[in-house]
Amino acid sequence: MTASPKSRRRVLVGVSTIAALSLGVGVAAGSRITSPEDAAAKTAPPKASQITVPVEKKALASKVVARGDTSFDGAVNIRVETSGLTTPAVVTGKVPTVGSTLKEGKALLEITGRPVIGLAGVLPMYRTLAPGSKGPDVLQLEQTLDRLGFDPGTVDSKYDGNTAHAVEQLYQAAGYDAPEPGEQLTQAVDGAKKNLDQLKNAVRQAERTLKQAKAVPGNKDLSVEKGALSDAQDALDEAETALADAKFKAGTPLPVSEVVFVKTLPRRVDDVKVERGGTVNGVVMSASGASLVVTIKVDAQTQERLKAGMTASLDLGDGTLVPATVRRISRNGDQYDVVVAPKSVTPHQLELLRDANVRVTIPVKSTNGKVLTVPVAALSAGPDGSSRVEVLRNGKIELIGVTVGLSADGFAQVTPTGDAKLDESDQVVVGK
Repeated sequence: MTASPKSRRRVLVGVSTIAALSLGVGVAAGSRITSPEDAAAKTAPPKASQITVPVEKKALASKVVARGDTSFDGAVNIRVETSGLTTPAVVTGKVPTVGSTLKEGKALLEITGRPVIGLAGVLPMYRTLAPGSKGPDVLQLEQTLDRLGFDPGTVDSKYDGNTAHAVEQLYQAAGYDAPEPGEQLTQAVDGAKKNLDQLKNAVRQAERTLKQAKAVPGNKDLSVEKGALSDAQDALDEAETALADAKFKAGTPLPVSEVVFVKTLPRRVDDVKVERGGTVNGVVMSASGASLVVTIKVDAQTQERLKAGMTASLDLGDGTLVPATVRRISRNGDQYDVVVAPKSVTPHQLELLRDANVRVTIPVKSTNGKVLTVPVAALSAGPDGSSRVEVLRNGKIELIGVTVGLSADGFAQVTPTGDAKLDESDQVVVGK
């Protein structure tokens, strides 16, 4: 049976539609299928690019930064030698308070109504000094008196009348009567005076006797009378010498119980061991230096970069920086103690620093103004060991040789070598 023309057209349209649909499905499926090579290409990371930073001009400063505890420098125990006293060593006044300052030439304490005067010196007071005393302790005393403005005459190791007079001035300046010599010495002076008076009378009597003998007519032999007068005058001369010697020995002494030598003064009282009415027995007080210091600990490598006299600063924690100076450096086991002292502090700053843990900064070295700098990470070593940086210019890397100067805070001072150029804002490679 033959199909009609109309039926044939419907079949052709259906076949065409199915073909078109099949083509669309194939195209869609093909678009979703990727080869392994294409997939790898699409998932690979992008090509690495350089990380750069600009060259900068700025000042660099290398510094040591550490924290340390504050203290008052050089604590010492102060003892008073009371063995020379004939009465109990009772504290009668001038008991200092903790935090007060011991000043040179002033009374640190009163014992049995007498002052204990503080003087600066390394030798302790171990004996009473008086006219006729000799030794290094006398030399130390005279040096101290002379420094304080009390003239001891020739500064030597002999305690003489000038020394005694200077001691009197010391006591007067401290507000006390000078010490009295011992009773035996004053009695010796009194005895020498009486003997001198008697011998003066003897000389006058011998003179009258000689005068009377001369008045006798025909009396030409006056040898006895002249001999008696000569003997009387010799005895008088000896008596005058004995009185001068007695007065010298009875000059103003310096009792062992009335002076304490401390290595340095002034000092701050840290602790008081006695009270008024109590008896002195050993240490009477402990005192530190009047100047506050901060001690930081550093290793041997850091210590080599530091020295006494360097400037420093103390951070009070409120943004205030107090200028300071490195006072001394000493070894303490495997570490080193660096003692830093403020140049001056106000009473308020002193209170903030007292018993505090403080941040200390010590500049070690700095550049002379602004210099070319790059991050330390930008530096690399060439085959010959020289330093260099990679500079990105016009999309290309150039190796620039440099001389490295001061390094601080992650940056280094650089100077291009030879004919190489390196300018501010040039981009140096620090990573990829």
